[in-house]
Amino acid sequence: MNILINNKSGQPIYEQIYTQIKANIINGTLKEDEALPSIRNLAKDLHISVITTKRAYDELEHEGFVYTVAGKGCFVAAKNTELLREENLKKIEEHMQQISALAASCGLGRKDIVEMFGIISEEE
Repeated sequence: MNILINNKSGQPIYEQIYTQIKANIINGTLKEDEALPSIRNLAKDLHISVITTKRAYDELEHEGFVYTVAGKGCFVAAKNTELLREENLKKIEEHMQQISALAASCGLGRKDIVEMFGIISEEE
């Protein structure tokens, strides 16, 4: 697993770790029951605090993406399809809000957007 920390980003380090691990779980790079690096090893590899790494893992566990086995570490949880669906619906809604704002700035209405989406869908 490769995690990149961007010190110039305004995003907290624990959130960068959380986001990247979560993305790897959702896209299937990390498989169900696969072990994550230990909190200490990941902190050492990234040259960050153990507390920062622990916070990222705690967030992942709180949202159901990983589970912890005492004395053994953190593992990828079984994919909760409803949770993944909700994540994707949330992303779609965000994109649609951006599309709506951009369309309004161009003077396009709902009918125009639906027509554009229809054309794009046919091309695929």
